[in-house]
Amino acid sequence: MRLDPVGRLLKLPPALTGRVRVTKGIPVRMRDGAILRADHYGPALDAALPTVLVRTPYGRGAPTSVLCRAVAQRGFNVLIQSCRGTSDSGGTFEPLLQEREDGLDTLDWLRLQRWYDGRLLTYGPSYVGFVQWALAAEAGDELQAMATIVTASDFGPPTYAGGAFSLDTVLTWSAILDAQRGTRLDNAVDLLRGQPRLQRGLARVPLAEADRITTGAEVEFFQRWLAEADPTSPYWTQRGHTHTLPKVTAPVLMIGGWYDIFLPWQLADYTALQAAGLRPHLTVGPWHHGSAGLFQHSAAEAVAWFRAHTGGPESIREQPVRVHVGGTDTWRELPEWPPVDGGTRRLHLGRDGGLSATAAPDGERLEGFTYDPKDPTPALGGPRLIGKISGRRDNHPLEARPDVLTFTSEPLEEPLEVVGPIAAEITVRAACVRPDGTPFTDRDLVPHFDVFVRLCEVDEQDRSWNICDGLARATGGGGVEVRVELWPTAYRFAAGRRIRVQVSGGAHPRFSRNPGTGAPLGHELELRAVRQEILAPSSIILPVPGPQS
Repeated sequence: MRLDPVGRLLKLPPALTGRVRVTKGIPVRMRDGAILRADHYGPALDAALPTVLVRTPYGRGAPTSVLCRAVAQRGFNVLIQSCRGTSDSGGTFEPLLQEREDGLDTLDWLRLQRWYDGRLLTYGPSYVGFVQWALAAEAGDELQAMATIVTASDFGPPTYAGGAFSLDTVLTWSAILDAQRGTRLDNAVDLLRGQPRLQRGLARVPLAEADRITTGAEVEFFQRWLAEADPTSPYWTQRGHTHTLPKVTAPVLMIGGWYDIFLPWQLADYTALQAAGLRPHLTVGPWHHGSAGLFQHSAAEAVAWFRAHTGGPESIREQPVRVHVGGTDTWRELPEWPPVDGGTRRLHLGRDGGLSATAAPDGERLEGFTYDPKDPTPALGGPRLIGKISGRRDNHPLEARPDVLTFTSEPLEEPLEVVGPIAAEITVRAACVRPDGTPFTDRDLVPHFDVFVRLCEVDEQDRSWNICDGLARATGGGGVEVRVELWPTAYRFAAGRRIRVQVSGGAHPRFSRNPGTGAPLGHELELRAVRQEILAPSSIILPVPGPQS
């Protein structure tokens, strides 16, 4: 019996061979003369087989190299290539910009290899998924299947989620790329110490200095992303690939997580592909961006997907959508996302912290808090780039703060299942706080503010667990209704438990702090506290699936 510990760990289909030939550091010339380096994994020398292409800025070592070997054992050639300007590849790495050209040039090079049989497959998460979209629309019939994992076709909208800057994601990613220039020992020590430079950078005001604090030098793309705060600007449209989705013809597998940083935009890609007449397959599990379970599941499902589309024995599931339902630890298959059968349930925020189907009179004051950007409301769990601070958490430390409001239902008499996109509509009267603590009137300076909303479940021990959340950046005074799009979810609230809605003025450093002045990103020279009064009507809208879901 052939030993296959990696295959068993990842729950891959049985290996076809135990032997894999590896050729490292292969030079691949780009149209501008830059040499990108790649490693080839093949079951046998010059065996003509379908080729899995992985293009990555994160190096070609473990654990990716281990996965490449395991995939090659299942009857594929695997080419893993370092993006330009990363690892030992030549050129300069400018995120997002040249992935289309470099991907197409790599495909031209593949066509000259004896072991390439004309069937291309692409695989990878996060940025490694983005580069798949850069290539997909122009790869033609050679592209037999794609496996895109926790990613999006355009990084502009996720960078300015809700209108704020996704500080934690962008600065932490800057630190990850910078760390690749260091030794493994140095990086391990920095992680053990809690990444103190990164923590100082995340806390820095103004933001324009955060990259230098974190890496010791100015990060060109970080500075540019602070300046290009409109995700619809030419800068972002030139680097994004959402507009090419209708031209993609290959079967697409999409794997996401309920606590992943890219989930709303990955689901938007799914909708765009579906509207173009494709039938993408979607799996969403109980994962965050770095979940070990995500790595295992995506590898197994991708290999089965590739084999099914290249003549293997695997079959494609009948229903294209498969989601994990939280609160039950079960999976459900659906004909599409979001489910179309069903309706919505609106729960209203009430006085004294209540949450019910009954709305308070319009204009009635419910609760209030002061958001102070000098002591910004912290982020706790949820969608974060680094796994150890992500996901589901006991929210007691957050809800104990005076700048976090909670509105809680009575115990549920029967289970309530929520599946689909979630939104909140919060009416806010906001004004700057004077040095003596008294608020301005509605006739005074109109402030700038954020509204962060989180949906939680409160268990029998009175612990509050986050399910999903979202933020919206607003400008206004008087009574302004702010619509907050939360991350979608699939969750079943058990009978006897309570539904809770948090409302606050931010979640730092996941989102950049709002200085209260309207100053552009990177120029937060003054930090101004803002008083927010929550008024009726304010509510959260929950999607309730129909009986067929």
